Amino acid sequence: MMKVIVDTNVPLVANGRADQASEDCVETCIDILMQITEGNVKLVLDDDRRIIEEYRNKLNAGGFPGVGDAFLKWAEINWANPQRCDLVSITPIDDLETDFQEFPTDPALTDFDPDDRKFIAVALAHSEKPPILQAVDSGWWNYRDALRQNGVTVDFICEDDIHSMLSE
Repeated sequence: MMKVIVDTNVPLVANGRADQASEDCVETCIDILMQITEGNVKLVLDDDRRIIEEYRNKLNAGGFPGVGDAFLKWAEINWANPQRCDLVSITPIDDLETDFQEFPTDPALTDFDPDDRKFIAVALAHSEKPPILQAVDSGWWNYRDALRQNGVTVDFICEDDIHSMLSE
């Protein structure tokens, strides 16, 4: 079964809360979240709920009104279900929990967003190195080569939208 890590902007786009996202991008995000919640794709999370907490900070845990909110509710219910989610341990090396032992020490990643480092750490801590799904956060685009060189796969599921944003 395919396994993925979902960056927070994917459920945000699925909720229609990203003005820079095209209708195609919104549909793509909805589709992948539905594949996860229907059991066709396995979600990978950290065992200390850092990723879920980030989702909680930006989505509605009640499950309404958007598909992204429903995804958060599903993740909270299923995070400890090994049939639906893989959990990995990551090791914070600072009190803010924005840097992790598993995050590459590559100088090319020194300025990578501290809030997103947990996703990279989870990808590298997992035995299968699953891809991180990324919708319209153009900040990741600048690091795609350095991430790939460090064994991290980022699937830009709305690549046309990112190209449009960067050309503006």
